Amino acid sequence: MPSTNAKLPSFRFLIGFEAAARLGSYSRAADELSISQSAVSHQIAQLEQQVGQPLFRRKGRGVELTVSGRLLLDSVGKSLDQIRSGLSRIETYMDDSLVTLVCPAPVVKGWLQPRVDQLLREHPALCPIISIDETARYIDEMDVDIAITREPLKQRGVFEVPLFDDELVAVAHVDSAEPPVGMVCLETDLTSDHVGPFIREHFGDLRKVAIYDDPRLVLDAALRGRGVALVSRLLADEALHKRQLRQLAAYPSLPLGTLWISRTEGEPRLPLVRQVFDSLLSYAKVE
Repeated sequence: MPSTNAKLPSFRFLIGFEAAARLGSYSRAADELSISQSAVSHQIAQLEQQVGQPLFRRKGRGVELTVSGRLLLDSVGKSLDQIRSGLSRIETYMDDSLVTLVCPAPVVKGWLQPRVDQLLREHPALCPIISIDETARYIDEMDVDIAITREPLKQRGVFEVPLFDDELVAVAHVDSAEPPVGMVCLETDLTSDHVGPFIREHFGDLRKVAIYDDPRLVLDAALRGRGVALVSRLLADEALHKRQLRQLAAYPSLPLGTLWISRTEGEPRLPLVRQVFDSLLSYAKVE
């Protein structure tokens, strides 16, 4: 087994090695690193002495990796990529204009996006990072500053409050026929134990015109006049306010529960995080 006590080469040597391997030239590596070509050559010679293997061979006016060099580059390249990624994340974290918000896609599409302009007017220094990646919803002061979720996170060190309630509502294009004869559906709703029976009971007389796997596509189909759509009120919010869609009073709605908004407990990493959090809360209160 290889020794776990092997001395690690100088980080400076590894950076010089990676640059020379990537660029195929000691001189180009020297230019990139702002050092002399002899310094790069000296670093690689010391690295080769330490690992006990030649890492490069001459090729024309440049160099190419030996088998040992390729093996070492595989590890060094991946490690440096991880370090660069980490430094990039830290750099982003230190930018005091960035606030990261994670939110379900339908809520972003129908409710949040129409309010971003107002948010930017209230907070001119803000550059929001808006993500629909709900797997990254946990508040950690690095990747996520604010989360809007359909269930409370119940995460230690997190402050969370109800934002608003949501419901499934029947909508149709404002110029659609009355009474409607067709329906566009979300595939998961049809098989859901909660929504499926509701659709069969109240919409069973409507012919299914199209079935989609994304609620945003269901909304788009309704906006194109393809039929009745059963969608989240939050997803349909902008289209209803603009009178592109109308809610069909003849059909009941189905409660979807409460959405929650969360941030770190106490003072967040930036005052701007709390200001954005409070603004979003205020927008929800006037709904």
